Amino acid sequence: MPSPPSLDDLRRWDLEHVWHPFTQMAEYEPLLIERADGCTLIDSHGREYLDGVSSLWCNVHGHHHPKIDAAIRRQLDEVAHVTLLGMAHPTTVKLARRLVEIAPAGLNHVFFSDDGATAVEVALKMAFQYWRQIKVQQPQRTKYLAWENAYHGDTLGSVSVGGVARFHEMFRPLLFDVVRLPAPDMYRLPPGVARLASCDYYLGQLEAAFKEHATELAAVVIEPLLQAAAGIIVHPPGFLRGVRDLTRQHGVLLIADEVAVGMGRTGKMFACQQEGVVPDFLCLAKGLTGGYLPLAATLATDDVFRAFLGRHEESKTFFHGHTYGGNPLGAGAALATFDVFEEEKTLEHLPPKIARLADHLERIAAHPNVGDVRQCGLIAGIELVRDLPTKEPFPWAEKRGIRVCQHALTEGVWLRPLGNVIVIMPPLAISLEQLDRICSAVERGIAAAVE
Repeated sequence: MPSPPSLDDLRRWDLEHVWHPFTQMAEYEPLLIERADGCTLIDSHGREYLDGVSSLWCNVHGHHHPKIDAAIRRQLDEVAHVTLLGMAHPTTVKLARRLVEIAPAGLNHVFFSDDGATAVEVALKMAFQYWRQIKVQQPQRTKYLAWENAYHGDTLGSVSVGGVARFHEMFRPLLFDVVRLPAPDMYRLPPGVARLASCDYYLGQLEAAFKEHATELAAVVIEPLLQAAAGIIVHPPGFLRGVRDLTRQHGVLLIADEVAVGMGRTGKMFACQQEGVVPDFLCLAKGLTGGYLPLAATLATDDVFRAFLGRHEESKTFFHGHTYGGNPLGAGAALATFDVFEEEKTLEHLPPKIARLADHLERIAAHPNVGDVRQCGLIAGIELVRDLPTKEPFPWAEKRGIRVCQHALTEGVWLRPLGNVIVIMPPLAISLEQLDRICSAVERGIAAAVE
């Protein structure tokens, strides 16, 4: 038998063979995580790091949670995978029912896929096809409306409705046109627009866009309450409610992308619930399985679902699917994730953690190079600027955000920035003491990165 590879072998193979996402491989330094427990990651040398970004915003109840582990093992004893093309599995069916029960009322139909981008792709295609199959067809509705700096995934449809230039501009020739509005940003407001008036201002832009484009729009695509990959851009209070009201008024479908902000991150199970909004489509992924396995879901209303019903020869079927959509292992992990929410009263225990994070952000905001701190539930963004009065950003090439995170790593805290924005998005299971450690490491990292 060949001897197992050494740590040096693994590091070398990582550099030679693994092409890491969103990573400049010419600068990459291997960091191999072998184990994890709770909110702690453990590398190949036994060093521990607090998981300050939930392993890319997906871990909810901590790593190696006994209930989720056990659910996956039980499912393995039954079957690891069956297709949803023409059949189903009891675990997947139970998950669909559970989602319908806890989602905003009226979202009664669940289409399973693999990840956040595919969940959004499903909604985009469903919305497009819907207008061609309703009783009074409206085939001219071929466009979508979205916001600048939106991020909805990295497949071509989701990139088209996305708007992060650094990620997406390269692929512009491959994308379809979108009606694009300025991001509802309360930090960098247009001249003459007060913060308290920002909601009305941005809703006014949306209403003007509807007056020009409503009859050609298939759907509006929004990240409810905040745009995560844009730099944790928190929307004005009431904006989401206003968007829903305007879409109803103008007869446009609403796609809510809760891939990053759902599953308790904002303090409620789904961000839409914060403003009493029921979208036509609700897209979920990331934390759906507690951060264990790839699984996504697109929930749709009865009205949407009925448009796809008909005789075989009418071809009203939604001809879209993913091999592992509704995978029973992922569905088992998701059911266990919701069980943990109930048994550990996860949402009920969030307010003290949200308040503790707010206290830290208030202190960090006093640093002369912190332009803005933004928080929504247990999600926070700290934006570094070169000049406070003018809000001039540090040049991207200076890697100020990366330098903050590199310092935090020396203190045993794993973070990943968005340019000059330091993101804090720990598992919901984080303790107050662990939250203190994360924020203190960020604060010292900022001092080290800008001095």
